[in-house]
Amino acid sequence: MEERSIYWIFFNVFVLIMLALDLGVFNRKAHEIKVKEALIWSGVWIFLALTFNAGIYYFYLPPEGYTNADSALQFLTGYVIEKSLSIDNIFVFVLIFSFFKVPAVYQHKVLFWGILGALVMRVIFIFAGVALINRFAWIIYIFGAFLIFTGIKLVTQKDKEIHPEKNPVLKIFKKFFRVTDTYDKGKFFTIQNSRKTATPLFVVLIMIETTDLIFAVDSIPAILAVTNDPFIVYSSNVFAILGLRSLYFAIAGLVKLFHYLHYGLAAILVLVGIKMILNHYYSAKIISTELSLLLIVAILASSVVASLMKPQLKT
Repeated sequence: MEERSIYWIFFNVFVLIMLALDLGVFNRKAHEIKVKEALIWSGVWIFLALTFNAGIYYFYLPPEGYTNADSALQFLTGYVIEKSLSIDNIFVFVLIFSFFKVPAVYQHKVLFWGILGALVMRVIFIFAGVALINRFAWIIYIFGAFLIFTGIKLVTQKDKEIHPEKNPVLKIFKKFFRVTDTYDKGKFFTIQNSRKTATPLFVVLIMIETTDLIFAVDSIPAILAVTNDPFIVYSSNVFAILGLRSLYFAIAGLVKLFHYLHYGLAAILVLVGIKMILNHYYSAKIISTELSLLLIVAILASSVVASLMKPQLKT
């Protein structure tokens, strides 16, 4: 237990250091993130994730009944699942920023604080999910069925629209705070008529946070289908989320090209849901982690290739 506690301490220290470097050094001054910079940082985060994956293979103390190879494969599979599902977040982020006409120079700040809040929410969801599975094994069927339902729903609801006026958190916020009509140099709050007033940037942050909360409801059960080791679930989630900002700036302008991607994401959710139900029902790995990883990569690649081979007709 002491050795496993050290993993948590060192990993969280690493995350805090990276976040401090991000905000305090590399992005100390607000600036528009260009594609080249975003691609470099995307590569850095993927490299760090894969390096961490290698560290799990050689140095991790896995739970009883598992080997280091098992834990490393579970991390990689979980990371790929979370990374692929995070692409759906990017579609929504694009819509939110477009709807509120957020200047490009302020978008990184919103995503930084939005993802920081997302990390806290994911921790709560992960420990709650693991605790529920350990105490009520039958809840796996509910998680699995929910993932299958979400996958089917994703196919039937192709077009996403943003309706801030329907956001319950935003409705409550506006009852207690006034909101200015203009952005004030990237501030979340400003002083107007001697009163503290929220800017539209804070409204965007609320939208980002609540959107990620909704996505977490899908993604956490998905990775719990791969493993219920809290550290593997947490670390793979964190790496996927930390790389989400750079991934957004790298492909935000290209997301419309991948018009078949939502079919791929839907298929992944259905696959993971079926895996969760079958593996628990038969008390054996009907769909192994290795097979699910190969299928997930194949589904993602197929949806991207199909999108490029058959471009969407402009209307």
